[in-house]
Amino acid sequence: MTTRIPRGLPVLGAAALLLAAAAAQAQHYPSKPVRIIIPFPPGGNTDIYARPVAAKMGEIYGHQMVVDNRPGAGGSIGMQIAAAQPADGYTLVWGSTSTHGVGPNVYKKLPYDAVKDFEPVILTVVAQNILVVHPSVPAKNVRELISIAQAKRGGLSFASSGNGTISHLAGELFRSMTGADIVHVPYKGSSPALVDLLSGQIDLMFDSLSSSLPQVRAGKLRALAVTGGKRFAGMKDLPTINESGLKGFEVTTWLAMWAPARTPPEIINRLNTDINKILQQPDMLRLMADNGAEAGGGPPERLGNFVKSEIAKWGAVVKAANIKIE
Repeated sequence: MTTRIPRGLPVLGAAALLLAAAAAQAQHYPSKPVRIIIPFPPGGNTDIYARPVAAKMGEIYGHQMVVDNRPGAGGSIGMQIAAAQPADGYTLVWGSTSTHGVGPNVYKKLPYDAVKDFEPVILTVVAQNILVVHPSVPAKNVRELISIAQAKRGGLSFASSGNGTISHLAGELFRSMTGADIVHVPYKGSSPALVDLLSGQIDLMFDSLSSSLPQVRAGKLRALAVTGGKRFAGMKDLPTINESGLKGFEVTTWLAMWAPARTPPEIINRLNTDINKILQQPDMLRLMADNGAEAGGGPPERLGNFVKSEIAKWGAVVKAANIKIE
């Protein structure tokens, strides 16, 4: 919508006219399909949540939400595409820990600015990981694992789904906080890493709950703790790493929705209000719980502040571990 301001209109009147026009734009938003970019492959973890949310948005707005997977370069390709779109609310993007928390620290040059190029809409999903060990590792809890690692000095290895991933940085944070000399072994994805962990070629891993939980329940892996700020409802007897003695340790993986920078705040606020309601629907809460996650929610400012804290947190870990990805 374009609003022409008549010549000679007082400044205050012009401002009021622009505000009224913005409010009208938000009131009639959306008036056509909305494109939702997912910067990761189809069928991945983001799709699990993004597609049901998109479907529910379509029901609310009466227009199709077109989900567009644009994977590549750790999410950078999709984020770059999203950042370049018009700031009219008709392009949205799902980002994550990797695109907005870790990526700005590990990549020498990103084709987007995680803070300046986007307007935060809402923190959607927060999940924690789980620290698992192969049964051959005698540790029954985190304290015992730390003692074994400190005594063996390089004798234990931890797998990750790749350099600069959250499973890698969780291990580096653990190593820096404990002084345990554990050897990092990167893989091309979590699946091959889990295969070698199950076979005993690797000793431990900070894996996603949805990936490792079936193996824990089958007795093929031993769970020592979860990485978040509170216990996982599905395994209430399993402590957090923080309450296991490593104070201040907290690692979560999260998803969130953004719009291109300068998208009108009225549209951002409407999206935020509606998605907050969607996240609290029983079937969405059930979906998240089944995958070891919980709803994020809150105002756009919560996401904006959270991202800045995540960039600072992982920046310190990356610097200490001297992690660099070209």
